[in-house]
Amino acid sequence: MTKTSKIYVAGHRGLVGSAILKNLTSKGFSNIVTRTHAELDLTNQQAVVDFFAQEKPEYVFLAAAKVGGIVANNTYRADFIYENLAIQNNVIHQSYVHGVKKLLFLGSTCIYPKNAPQPMKEDYLLTNELEYTNEPYAIAKIAGIKMCESYNLQYSTNFISVMPTNLYGPNDNFDLETSHVLPALIRKIHEAKLRGDNEVEIWGSGKPRREFLYSEDMADACVFVMENVDFKDLIEDKKEIRNTHLNIGTGKDISIRELAELIQKIVGYEGALVYNTSKPDGTMIKLTNPSKLHALGWKHKVVLEEGVRIAYAWYLGGSTHV
Repeated sequence: MTKTSKIYVAGHRGLVGSAILKNLTSKGFSNIVTRTHAELDLTNQQAVVDFFAQEKPEYVFLAAAKVGGIVANNTYRADFIYENLAIQNNVIHQSYVHGVKKLLFLGSTCIYPKNAPQPMKEDYLLTNELEYTNEPYAIAKIAGIKMCESYNLQYSTNFISVMPTNLYGPNDNFDLETSHVLPALIRKIHEAKLRGDNEVEIWGSGKPRREFLYSEDMADACVFVMENVDFKDLIEDKKEIRNTHLNIGTGKDISIRELAELIQKIVGYEGALVYNTSKPDGTMIKLTNPSKLHALGWKHKVVLEEGVRIAYAWYLGGSTHV
């Protein structure tokens, strides 16, 4: 990419897309195309056809997706598989049709089997059954990986898939029904502090361990890959080409209990944290192995406590501090 290359960031208002947009802008990329959902519904095939014919982007970051936590994934199963498949199919296919030089498709580490060995390597994809609660979303993202691989192999495109671990940061979703665990805990504990509650209920046992990556680190990794990595760099010398995606993570995890206690300290809440063990835990351990990306030359910079402080400041309306 050059500083004047035409770059389309799909999903630029979300946690992922907004961080990528900020990273590109900070590095001097000046020809960036965006559309809000109201301006362009990516599930609408004809609308996407028309957009690509009009704008003809050279590079595409496909960060648009329907996302959510355990409750949303398990409740809106049809919505998650349909909308994500539709977005991916439309954007990836039109990128091929219109000769996009490189596309970066963003998925999630929930693509791996629920009982995958830890830490999870890219080669563990499709080796066992998925976690039930987010199976529709995971299947959609796996389809996106395979779509990129298949277009590369058949049409010699340069479409790369990256799988970030659990993300958090500015522009996160703090809705208690649809958010992921970290922003949900920030909101619940903050609101309990405001109300003067004696305790906060936290779903599950607190024992599951999760890895968290600051969204702006993730964005830096995405731009690094777009600038420095091609599909050919990800092909191993094997008869069958598969698992060419890249994990993006820290390689370090923390228990939900430890996370809640860290957020409690940062928020300054003095009440008790009560764990509702009748609620689902989800997968007990989810830790990525990011060594493939490390070997290509990228590592994260922001440690968890620093990132949570920034995310909490943003939630309070202090986005100027980010």
